[in-house]
Amino acid sequence: MNFEPDLKQYTMCSVLGSCFSDRAVVFLGKHNNSGNLVALKNFNLDTMSKIDCQLIQDEVYNTRQLMHSNIIPYITSFLEKSQLYVVFPLMGYGSCRDLLRNHFIEGLPETVIAFILRDVILGLEYIHNKGLIHRAIKASHILIRADGHACLSGLRNICSIDKRSNLHSLPLQSANNLNWFSPEMLEQNLLGYNEKSDIYSLGITACELANGFVPFAETDTTLMLTQKVKGLIPHLLDCTTCYPYEDNGYQSEEAIGIDSNPVSSVYTRMFSESFHNLVEQCCQKVSDTRPSATELLAHNFTKQVKKFNFKVTDLLRPAVPLLKSNVTEISDDLASVSGISQQLSDLDLLAYSWDFDYTEVASENY
Repeated sequence: MNFEPDLKQYTMCSVLGSCFSDRAVVFLGKHNNSGNLVALKNFNLDTMSKIDCQLIQDEVYNTRQLMHSNIIPYITSFLEKSQLYVVFPLMGYGSCRDLLRNHFIEGLPETVIAFILRDVILGLEYIHNKGLIHRAIKASHILIRADGHACLSGLRNICSIDKRSNLHSLPLQSANNLNWFSPEMLEQNLLGYNEKSDIYSLGITACELANGFVPFAETDTTLMLTQKVKGLIPHLLDCTTCYPYEDNGYQSEEAIGIDSNPVSSVYTRMFSESFHNLVEQCCQKVSDTRPSATELLAHNFTKQVKKFNFKVTDLLRPAVPLLKSNVTEISDDLASVSGISQQLSDLDLLAYSWDFDYTEVASENY
């Protein structure tokens, strides 16, 4: 299908959220000729630094080069004066971080996580087989289509790796991703890091999806680095690892952000042994002891998905995906958005809670 690189060919319906450190806007749009819903990232290049422009260029380039069912597809991009628009297919459920923030505060159901991680690992396997490292695996970079399948985004930090040597430098503007980084990335030593750093980030993301927040969320950066370098393995919070009113050797209840009330599901739920094992394997301090993406696809936790005979979307309720059938109301509530490039600063970025690139910074969200 031909999606023209022309703003006039798209009708803006609503603001989905912000991205790129709150300096870009994501619009819900409709392609006029086909009627298909799309997401348009809008960047005001007049406000971007040279580094920002490089990151935007990298994201567009990487997304165009990678073609896999579990990696967000690129549709087109175009300039409208000083405004850059990058068009992607609409991901009906938004990001996993949106699901956690709006519907599953204490974490997603384990079965849903199994589906999501299987799809993410398939995308990672494809990336790693091409000699690339993602370097930004996290819940906000996992987008869920309306049919329940997961796609990786956040491709601006992807880089190639020489099989004969490891990487040493951190991605540009990586301060917001430190909690997901592997020990070897944070150490910045002579050994460097390789694609196994993505596997560690996957383990951290698995905890994020299950617990409702990223490990080390309330931990000082220096202490977080020290704990990772010493080999502390974050774990899933359930009745086998977390006890009310007691020190569980992980973090205080206030630090991990859960209610000390014993009726909280954290104290009554129990994750499977295979799920605990997957997280432990991914979060090993020594990168060589972590499994590869291909090996993770053979893990009992991800293999079980083949046995399920139900739709993952049934388990995501009460979350409802954005579809053509339920966008009319949003469009009717908003007058036609005209002169967008001049009005970005006046738009309410919380008009619709759907972040394309959400990040967490210590104790505050942006």
